[in-house]
Amino acid sequence: MLDNAPDTRTAPPAAIEATAWLASFADALEARDIGAVTALFAEDCYWRDLVAFTWNVKTMEGRPAIAAMLAETLDRTAPARFRIARTEAKFGTEYGVWFTFETAVARGEGIARFADGLCRTLLTTMTELKGFEEQRRESRPLGVVHRADPNRETWSERRAREAAALGSETQPYCLIVGGGQGGIMLAARLKQLGVPALIVEKNARPGDSWRNRYRSLVLHDPVWYDHLPYLPFPEHWPVFTPKDQMGDWLEMYVKVMDLPYWGGTECVSAAYDAADEAWTVTLRRDGATVTLKPKQLVLATGAYGPPRMIDLPGADRFAGEILHSSRYSDGRLYAGKKVVVIGAASSGHDVSVDLWEAGADVTMVQRSPTTVVRSETLVEMAFDIYSEAAVERGIGVEEADMIAAATPFALQPEGQKALYDRIRAHDADYYARLEQSGFAIDFGPDETGLMMKAYRTGSGYYVDVGATALILDGSIKVKSGVPIETLTPAGIRFADGTEIEADAIILSTGFQSMHENAAILISREVADKVGPCWGIGSGVRGDPGPWEGEIRNLYKPTAQQGLWFHGGNLALSRFYSKFLALQLKARMEGIATPVYGGPAVSA
Repeated sequence: MLDNAPDTRTAPPAAIEATAWLASFADALEARDIGAVTALFAEDCYWRDLVAFTWNVKTMEGRPAIAAMLAETLDRTAPARFRIARTEAKFGTEYGVWFTFETAVARGEGIARFADGLCRTLLTTMTELKGFEEQRRESRPLGVVHRADPNRETWSERRAREAAALGSETQPYCLIVGGGQGGIMLAARLKQLGVPALIVEKNARPGDSWRNRYRSLVLHDPVWYDHLPYLPFPEHWPVFTPKDQMGDWLEMYVKVMDLPYWGGTECVSAAYDAADEAWTVTLRRDGATVTLKPKQLVLATGAYGPPRMIDLPGADRFAGEILHSSRYSDGRLYAGKKVVVIGAASSGHDVSVDLWEAGADVTMVQRSPTTVVRSETLVEMAFDIYSEAAVERGIGVEEADMIAAATPFALQPEGQKALYDRIRAHDADYYARLEQSGFAIDFGPDETGLMMKAYRTGSGYYVDVGATALILDGSIKVKSGVPIETLTPAGIRFADGTEIEADAIILSTGFQSMHENAAILISREVADKVGPCWGIGSGVRGDPGPWEGEIRNLYKPTAQQGLWFHGGNLALSRFYSKFLALQLKARMEGIATPVYGGPAVSA
């Protein structure tokens, strides 16, 4: 039964139709009539669930998959109290029909989109656990008891006591390894849910993972896309955040959100005790060994794992320096030198620009085509719901995140191809000049552009924030499409017989999967059991199957009990940290969390 409905005398036809569908959907669910539920969906349909029904991040594709999910989950989920929500005109019908609902243990929100009167795509998300809501707004803590007390403990005294006890007298329920943006945002979510968590980070200070990168690094995504939970960037914040400013913001965020954070701490090893259902984690902190016993271990070491090195024949004869871009920090060290950057994606371009600005002679070696898109064009055409115009329409970051999540991964290629068709037409002269320069460009194997490359492989693309102009005028030289034969004492010889002199070689060759960090910290056996992280199983090179329909192994249970992975850019970390935190909170409180679909199995 639908708890509310618009007035049929004044509501637009689309709203009346959507309301009728939602009422039928609610009635069928409450009657446990799975056949009636699936009859409300189109043949080519998708139900994307974020924790609410499945305790997983899972997309069901087609009526049989939806029926199978409901057969296993419907009785225990007990969905009810469906209500139309967010009916303001600012959302219109293009974003679908928004609704709220409840389950036996939680409250949720969803979006339904229709085709010919039937549901084509459905998004359901858990928003809070009943009885374990975040203490904020009207339910925020009082902070002080207004009475005289000779045993008063001030906020700073309590904080100091808790910090001294952490790791010795008290143990964190959740240990987060990695204190970059992902780990910090997850810790903030857990803090608001009352889950004792500790971040450990090898760098000294929060934000150092940004500060320690090359000096010219700036975020490529606009500010409206990059907010952190609870504390959005202020209205004067630049559209594109410089890396040191981002580092300072993260450090401030840790302080304001009062997050337990151990900087200068290396995670040495971790082992899971199945009998005790807890981890034994060995840390090295301030020269001392510390052992922790968390119940849950989250690896939040970025979107990817260790640097990916490549085999360079003759490397032992090369007289210069070879280093991965993850260790590169300042082009001024190479002023006046000849530097070859191997790799033509984001870091390859950014490093090349930084080197050129510092006065180096730079050559970029492009081993495969790159998807390039102008920053201005991307902001104009691809970030419509993450923009100042969207904010003025009432679409803030939380609404935008839900709108974005409502499109299942299986349907994103179609929309992205259409977007990049428009981008290529808009910037046709730009792409013609880039190709004429000898730089190889592509838009993915199915012409779907940057975003699908990001989801599938996390590689092979560049948002142009200045490097292309230097390539076009020859300031950054490009060697494209010719294999490296060998390094020589003085540089690189290519398969076509040409040679490039080099004093240094920077490998902008990307990173391995995050599960390789688990191999280092835990064991090869556990890493192989979990399988690769990232990618969606599209089958394109670098994104092996099987088809997942979701980002592989992130934000959800893995094949190793008590082990989780969290990462990605600021937007992904912001949005999915909520659902990972709810899963961890439920486990801490002893709420049953039967996972539908199970952990991903690697190919």
